[in-house]
Amino acid sequence: MRLENKIAVIIGAGQAPGMGDAIGNGRATALLFAREGATVCCVDRDLKSARQTSEMITAAGGTAMALVADVTDEAAMEEAINRVAMTWSRIDILHNNVGISVEGGDAPLEDVSTDAFERIFDVNLLGTMLACKHVLPIMREQKSGAIVNISSASAYWTGHPTVLYPASKMAMVSFTRQIAIQNADVGVRANTILPGLMDTPMAVDRRVEATGRTRDDIAAERDAKVPLLNKMGTGWDVANAALFLASDEAGFITGIELPVDGGSLARVG
Repeated sequence: MRLENKIAVIIGAGQAPGMGDAIGNGRATALLFAREGATVCCVDRDLKSARQTSEMITAAGGTAMALVADVTDEAAMEEAINRVAMTWSRIDILHNNVGISVEGGDAPLEDVSTDAFERIFDVNLLGTMLACKHVLPIMREQKSGAIVNISSASAYWTGHPTVLYPASKMAMVSFTRQIAIQNADVGVRANTILPGLMDTPMAVDRRVEATGRTRDDIAAERDAKVPLLNKMGTGWDVANAALFLASDEAGFITGIELPVDGGSLARVG
């Protein structure tokens, strides 16, 4: 019960449709936080998917609710955050887990459009900024809180096949460092997780749709790139890292990037 009596908001708590048993980072984090005692608000642009996550929590004996909000819509984000604060009087944890890449038009530089740039930075960076903007006044007033932002190990990879996703995720790293130092005086912490190659519906199954290749073929190709046991991580690996950073066990940790990548970043440089 490492999050007992905590109120947690998970942005991106739904899940993209998958072809197997893989679980997304956001859903895994919501379920794990609830198991550890948190009351969880599941926010997603797909209300049906957010409700599926919240129903999984309540079926297991936890407390949760689902709200709909597009992360690029400030009014919707503000409304969702205010709804949580009015319902439970506080917000202890904010977990930002929304991001897009090729599905938003990411590509090599010569093929990138301004529309793709705006879309990817709006979802990957603006969305995180808006959530933090409306949660931080609540956390500052209560003089406590933990923010966990999901970036990507690709922010530090060289030779990435596209340019916008890693750039937006590196921007998230810098943004998180800034809010960490600007809010440290009142005990609010902010940290970033850098997932590597993960076996999630968003990462694998959407590539199946885009390429027409089999899931096993794409998964095997990704597994081979991971140093640790030549095996991708899962949403639970990201969730476990998020649990640590959100918990009081990480009470003296702020402004860091935690790789969850099977050793991929150890060979960069």
